[in-house]
Amino acid sequence: MHHAVFSAVIYQAIVLHGWCMSWQAMFKLQPKSSAESPVRTYDKIIMLICCCFIGACSSATVVEEQIEQPVEVLYNDALDTVLNESPEKAAPKFEEVERQHPYSALAVRAQVMAAWSFYQANDYVRAVNALDRFVELNPASEFVEYAYYLKALSYYEQIVDVERDAAMTKLAMQAFEELVRRFPQGTYSRDAQLKIDLTRSHLAGKEMAVGRYYLNNQFYSAALRRFQVVIDNYDTTNQVPEALHRSAEAYLALGLIDEAGRIRQVAVYNYPNSIWTERLAALIADPEKPAPKGVIKRSFDAVTSIFD
Repeated sequence: MHHAVFSAVIYQAIVLHGWCMSWQAMFKLQPKSSAESPVRTYDKIIMLICCCFIGACSSATVVEEQIEQPVEVLYNDALDTVLNESPEKAAPKFEEVERQHPYSALAVRAQVMAAWSFYQANDYVRAVNALDRFVELNPASEFVEYAYYLKALSYYEQIVDVERDAAMTKLAMQAFEELVRRFPQGTYSRDAQLKIDLTRSHLAGKEMAVGRYYLNNQFYSAALRRFQVVIDNYDTTNQVPEALHRSAEAYLALGLIDEAGRIRQVAVYNYPNSIWTERLAALIADPEKPAPKGVIKRSFDAVTSIFD
């Protein structure tokens, strides 16, 4: 950066020198005669400016150059930095291990530790990038399973509000599914499966929230599509019994009694002990009965009255 500033100053000095020459020619000024050709005043000024900037550049802080050290020294120094609770400072030190000793056994560990340091420092983007690079360079490493797990966690811990933005939840779910697919009996497969169930439940809950909104505002077709997404794509979540119940509500509101009865059969067969199945059975038995708060009251006469 200092070199760029110095170059800019030299350029300005040259421009100034040309301007002074033009100004001198315009007014036909001639230097005083002398035995030795004295340096003109503006040339002295230009030289002084250049010298000042050269001095400033030379006295500026210089980035400390990394000194070649044994791999154990570098790696242990990075570990000490982690133990001092400075993961953001440890990451570049682990990267330096790989840079200086790329073919050493500790270089592989250092790559994983650098990614872990980024993760600990909440720098999830760099953590994911480092983990992807590690897997690409070391596909047969014993740490690959951990790399997949840490990548999934990097996505998982960025989940804030699934109802507003489900993108990060989907990325976390896909990353955990990839881990389980590659290492079904691995060390982290059980925890990964639990988090898959949680992320799927979150995504199903988002669909249910949108579906309930449509249902409460009598957009029945749109509501049915959302509930069907839950039934088809998130069939292992605890959101399905309610999705079946809400679908029956929508069908009853549209006057499609046979479809509502079919939904009831599915609910009774698959979720006989669910509170939503009990409510659905009561709704089918007496569709004119006032529904609990949050459940749409169906009236077939109101739906068909437009044809009277």
